[in-house]
Amino acid sequence: MASDEPASEQEVLIVTGMSGAGRSSVANALEDLDWYVVDNLPPQMLKPLVDLAERAEGTEKLAVVVDVRGRDFFSDLRSMLQGLREGTHLRVLFLDAADDALVRRFEAVRRPHPLQGDGTILDGIRLERARVAAIRELSDLIIDTTDLNVHQLGSSVRDLFKSDATPGVQVTVMSFGFKYGIPTDADMIADARFLPNPFWVPELRMHTGLDSEVDSYVFTQPGAEEFLTAYASALTPVLAGYQRENKRHAVVAVGCTGGKHRSVAMAERLTTMLQDQPDVVVNVKHRDLGRE
Repeated sequence: MASDEPASEQEVLIVTGMSGAGRSSVANALEDLDWYVVDNLPPQMLKPLVDLAERAEGTEKLAVVVDVRGRDFFSDLRSMLQGLREGTHLRVLFLDAADDALVRRFEAVRRPHPLQGDGTILDGIRLERARVAAIRELSDLIIDTTDLNVHQLGSSVRDLFKSDATPGVQVTVMSFGFKYGIPTDADMIADARFLPNPFWVPELRMHTGLDSEVDSYVFTQPGAEEFLTAYASALTPVLAGYQRENKRHAVVAVGCTGGKHRSVAMAERLTTMLQDQPDVVVNVKHRDLGRE
């Protein structure tokens, strides 16, 4: 029988974003992590559901999928979220992907986009982007699923929420190549292209920033050490602010031309430096390593 008192501190996660970006996969991953998941709920029902879950056992972690399948109801999501933030441990997870990836996914399952009507899949995607733009701005977490398969997306969700009860912020330091595009899920971006490119050094070209030869070359260049030290120092108040604002995850991206040498070496060093900060859990990801 449900108790009249809240079982424990209630956590509420709103899962939203673009159709075809992986909401179902995220919902499944959250259920595996013992979240109570409700799919396709009208925003107007969020407050009654949260009130009910606060008084039930086994629903301390509540995830609600809300998206444009709610039709005209979806237009009220922004105001509903703003009303819920007071007195509720609420976060919004927004799933996004590039237009061409979304088109391929809809074509693969041979289903229409929920908003395409008599138009094309791309017409539906563009209309949806316009409708969800304000929600994306309010989101606490954004996952770009363009290059993720179902298993990789599940791993990302587990990395984000498996130690959710632990205070602090989880930081992913990501190296990338500008020629492959800026990561859309990055919270902060640093540019390492001010340093000489090891690609033009014949004996270093086939190495990567994970190799000591490249690391030594990069950090003996004028300004490299100074930049790294200053950047890590600048991130300290930012990450402290994230913790105060209950933002549990941050992506710090470091880019160079191809994502093979300078950005990789810089990301590895930055990860080591950030690990010394209190209440910060850091991991490193090299997005474009091996693409050239």
